[in-house]
Amino acid sequence: MSHQRFWKKIKKPLLAGWVLFWLLMMAVAVQDHLKNGGKHIWEPLFWEGSSAFVGTALLLIQKRKLTDSVLLQTPAKWFWQQILPLPLISIVFVILIYSLRHLVYAMLGLTYQHGGWGQVLVYECSKIFLFFGIFYVVIFGLQAYASLLEEKEHAEKSQALLRQAQLHRLTQQMQPHFLFNVLNTISSLMYTDVKLADTALSQIAGLLRASLDLGQQSETDLRHELELLQAYARLMSLRFVDRVELSWDIADDLQDCRVPVMSLQTLLENSFKHTVEKRTQLTRIQISARSEQGQLVLCIQDDAGYLTEKTDNSGVGINNLRQRLQVLYADTASLTVRALTPAGVMTELRLPL
Repeated sequence: MSHQRFWKKIKKPLLAGWVLFWLLMMAVAVQDHLKNGGKHIWEPLFWEGSSAFVGTALLLIQKRKLTDSVLLQTPAKWFWQQILPLPLISIVFVILIYSLRHLVYAMLGLTYQHGGWGQVLVYECSKIFLFFGIFYVVIFGLQAYASLLEEKEHAEKSQALLRQAQLHRLTQQMQPHFLFNVLNTISSLMYTDVKLADTALSQIAGLLRASLDLGQQSETDLRHELELLQAYARLMSLRFVDRVELSWDIADDLQDCRVPVMSLQTLLENSFKHTVEKRTQLTRIQISARSEQGQLVLCIQDDAGYLTEKTDNSGVGINNLRQRLQVLYADTASLTVRALTPAGVMTELRLPL
């Protein structure tokens, strides 16, 4: 929130507080006046009203200096600039209110009675000096709070821009990695089945188009992520004919949940790379999505892999996904890889719903 917007926001509450203060002063003055045997209520109302009028005028004159954001950067200097002219302001205040009171009383054919000028000057100047001093402290506190809010807002914007840039870099990093793996698939098919390779090229075109469309985003809904994953699964099934069997268990009510772009593709790719590619026998892979304790749980598990340090922590895709999870969700998301018994590897991604 900018300094100007902050003052615009608190302008009405501050004005209301100022009016209520003087109404309180008038109420106290009326009570004292009646207690001391006074008969005319208009007199204490006029006394405090004249003080309020002159005090408001003097504060408005000081407004530019009171709200000087540059001067506020050095609090001691700001206070000194306000306090230094305060004795003169107090004297001017006394002269103005008593002149106003004498003038109005004279116009009404009355005489305004008060103590000696020396006594009046000392008493009124001390009172207004204390009053203005307290008000300056309040004004300084409000402006310091406005500056704090402004700095916090700038820091949050900077952090958001930094996160956006980091996510963009990480998402773009996935594109060449993804393309490299897809081209490897085509390369392997060219030596075994040219017709199948041609079919795979058609599927790759659609897959790349879909991945590029999502490439500028950091998140997408689960429905679109699964469409991309199924296209990738069909492509890999062409490469590993009779060596992989996939099953899907996706809760229908989770289709609109938000997930990181290409997150499931990264997990499935890990299963193909570390399990399916290394075996000639059939590997069964299950892809599931469920809700659990306020989290979206995405799970990909196979029945034949073995967990190694390389399987868990290395690779561009997995490392990239871990970084994106940290940027997007901080500590509210997790990615775990664990071994199953007697064989198999489960990769589980937990996201906040």
